[in-house]
Amino acid sequence: MNHDAFIVPPGSKISLHKDYDPSYKANYQQKTDAEGKLETDIQRLANYQDILYAQNTYALLIIFQAMDAAGKDSTIKHVMSGVNPQGCQVFSFKAPSAEELDHDYLWRSMKALPERGRIGIFNRSYYEEVLVARVHPEILQNQQLPNFIQGNQIWKQRFEEINNFEKYLTNNGVVVIKFFLNVSKTEQKKRFLDRIASPEKNWKFSVNDVRERGFWNDYMDAYEQVFNHTSTEWAPWYVIPADRKWFTHLAVADIICTKLQELNLQYPTVSEEDKQQLLQAKEILAAED
Repeated sequence: MNHDAFIVPPGSKISLHKDYDPSYKANYQQKTDAEGKLETDIQRLANYQDILYAQNTYALLIIFQAMDAAGKDSTIKHVMSGVNPQGCQVFSFKAPSAEELDHDYLWRSMKALPERGRIGIFNRSYYEEVLVARVHPEILQNQQLPNFIQGNQIWKQRFEEINNFEKYLTNNGVVVIKFFLNVSKTEQKKRFLDRIASPEKNWKFSVNDVRERGFWNDYMDAYEQVFNHTSTEWAPWYVIPADRKWFTHLAVADIICTKLQELNLQYPTVSEEDKQQLLQAKEILAAED
């Protein structure tokens, strides 16, 4: 799959409306055409994760950002279905607690970073601080910020801080992959109505989701600013079409597998001394009754 259709070129200025189609599906016509490829990539990901865990050198941080009902939860569920739970952790970032507000905005994300050998998934992330906080600037009033970092310069400052943070992570072996699931406003409405009509999905819906929908254009502007300032060579953004969930899963799985493949992961080699100990253990076991 050609990832150029999804990536935000570092240093460029993109338009979500003009440059990315939420209904894009590459050369796949329907879900059945993609099922085999997805199953293969789920197995590939499981194999890569096993080697990642054994090698214990790199960590993988996967960030998901999206508007409500874009399919973050289902993407995580399907793509990571073959991964060993011991080697994977998922964090969903809600509104900051009182303790978290007493720290800088990156503090709670630092606490949740994956260890070497593990895959960490952020369902929403520190990017909320340049998205929701930008659309609703009153949020900043609760962050107890010094006067000198408030005002219009705060967004430029935070973009710089986030880029430096992600550069620090990659320099220390944490591979950062950032996905924006790009759902259309029309498809979001359809999914909201489905959640309301289906009793088993009512728990997923909140009236606040509709209120936030009223800020759609503001969010699109905020996302474009994020992509234009924080898609870097070391941590680029991928804008994934999200109107067809089956294609979303396919594209995300393919990108993750490709990134892990590029790491040239290897199982740890065994020294000659360790090999001799293995032979001794084999002889002991063979001598048992």
